[in-house]
Amino acid sequence: MNTTIVIADDHPLMLRGLTDFLTSKGFNIIGSAQDGNTAYNLIVKLEPEIAVLDIRMPHKTGLEIAQACKKHKLPTKVILITFDKEEEVYDQAIDAGVFGYILKEFAVEEIETCIKQVLTGKPYFSKEIAPNLKHNTIVKPKNLELLTKSELKIVRLISENKTSQDIANEFSISIRTVDKHRSNMVAKLNLDKKPTSLAIWANINKAFL
Repeated sequence: MNTTIVIADDHPLMLRGLTDFLTSKGFNIIGSAQDGNTAYNLIVKLEPEIAVLDIRMPHKTGLEIAQACKKHKLPTKVILITFDKEEEVYDQAIDAGVFGYILKEFAVEEIETCIKQVLTGKPYFSKEIAPNLKHNTIVKPKNLELLTKSELKIVRLISENKTSQDIANEFSISIRTVDKHRSNMVAKLNLDKKPTSLAIWANINKAFL
């Protein structure tokens, strides 16, 4: 598999456990750290494909590292592991451009699936987080009615983590047409233009699609 990964967690047992588990699954752990500054320096120096970071660490939090990676346009995709279920923290993570957000109690169950999905460019968020996002999961999005029937069909497939190629095959249309629909939906829904924004929105609002 040879996917390069940097792992950071200030709890030695958690750090060792994740390192051993991912190594056993064939991932290439090229660096590890117990504080945020060391983790960020490793990311800058080694440019791993994936960084698996605890949110709360000394010197620099996982969230601050994600924000710095976004600011400096580093190629590493960030996955945060946390005990935090607060919507505010989750929203900050989304704004920082993270590709994954996993609750620690489900880390071993979900981390391999999360990494594999993130490597394809699709975001992954713990299914246990959704019930805690009251605004996003209980309140039907007002701008949903702005989408056409075709756009609704496409965004439903996006919520199922289908690629543009998958969607094009499903409806016998070109990838270019799918991407045009995606751009239109991003504009209608007033989303950030980051590649993952529409997929994140679709996953959060899956119950209404």
